[in-house]
Amino acid sequence: MTTLNNTTIAAIATPPGRGGVGVIRLSGPKAYAIAESLTQKALPKARMAGFRQFYDEYGQVMDEGLVICFPNPNSFTGEDVVELQGHGGPVIQNALLARLLELGATAAKAGEFSMRAFENGKMDLVQAEAIADLIDATSQAAARSAVRSLQGAFSNKVNTVLEKLIHLRLHVEAAIDFPEEEIDFLADGKILHLLEDVQASVAAVQQSARQGQLLREGLQVVIAGKPNAGKSSLLNALAGIERAIVTDIAGTTRDVLHEKITLNGLPITLTDTAGLRETGDIVEKEGIRRAIKEIEQADLLLLVYDLSQGEDPLALAEEYFADHIEPKRLMLIGNKCDLTAQSPQLNDFNGFRQITVSAKQEMGVQALIEAITAHAGFHPEEDTFIARTRHLDAMKRTQQYLAESRVQLVEFHAGELVAESLRLAQNALGEITGDFSADDLLGKIFGSFCIGK
Repeated sequence: MTTLNNTTIAAIATPPGRGGVGVIRLSGPKAYAIAESLTQKALPKARMAGFRQFYDEYGQVMDEGLVICFPNPNSFTGEDVVELQGHGGPVIQNALLARLLELGATAAKAGEFSMRAFENGKMDLVQAEAIADLIDATSQAAARSAVRSLQGAFSNKVNTVLEKLIHLRLHVEAAIDFPEEEIDFLADGKILHLLEDVQASVAAVQQSARQGQLLREGLQVVIAGKPNAGKSSLLNALAGIERAIVTDIAGTTRDVLHEKITLNGLPITLTDTAGLRETGDIVEKEGIRRAIKEIEQADLLLLVYDLSQGEDPLALAEEYFADHIEPKRLMLIGNKCDLTAQSPQLNDFNGFRQITVSAKQEMGVQALIEAITAHAGFHPEEDTFIARTRHLDAMKRTQQYLAESRVQLVEFHAGELVAESLRLAQNALGEITGDFSADDLLGKIFGSFCIGK
């Protein structure tokens, strides 16, 4: 099914900068006519590369390269598509794009090619998002998962659940439409069994999606503590490079330092912060203010304290960020165990996880890495697919509607209310693949794509 879009869009599809080859894409009903005007020659056969020269409005050669045509509907967008492969300098690429606009093309918006592919039924919304996720992947595991989503693994799982949900709705609607039947379909247990099966299926997809979300979005881990506790040394040990300056002078770190790393396949944004203490230094005060702001936004806070000083980490936490002390977000890191003759270990400290390490000697660091990935619940299977926060939100709402329908079925025996809750559950689940999507949601999703895709 092709949309009635009368505009022909054009965009540079290669990244900005200098390169041997630069690609410009055209898509729409006038793509072929515009490309013929540019080359002043008939275009090559479909999917056959043809060498052509590209002319300006005065008939002068601007550039030369290959032209490849993809006729509708067998193209990426489902429309007529032409790719122009010229040289990769930014001046010539922009000049060629400007010439295409003069010939009748419209500059493509971010993600507009993928948007047209979605509108024309070439892919569903999950697959379209997977394109952007594959481009932005920060690890091989994330890239593999994005490819699986692009190939339809996530969509297939969602569609399988949707089929079960539609089948369940048919049974409920039949029970409502034929109340004179001798068998009470709402009470015979079959509908409840089908409902529980759907709930279990959604829960299974949710679990895989959470792993995919972690692969895509990673974990925000913040390192905090008093000056000279070893925060910067710990960041360097986890990152595997000397990223932060380490000295014996208190207050060396005065600003927030971010480092993107991968631990056991889990993408992590690691943040080193200024030491927490009372100070009259204006610059250090600002660093501490920024540190507390990062702490408030962290998925996981590593509170580093000096074992050799006999410090109470929870007292420090209570002083600086009492509102954010909770076992699921806070991990206590007793550092400098080499100075206290303690061995690295993981144990419990007043209900909080505590790990003793020596960041300088890199003792216990591997145990800390495993504790971080375990905290995130990160254990992706081989068939994990990439997922986004909106997917999890849609599944959460699906489960809520399914739970409501169960209450209406078991406690109130209200067929119409069961049917309505199931309809809402189907709509929520259908948002994932785009079966039920508001235009503003689509605009937000595709607007995050890069130009030319």
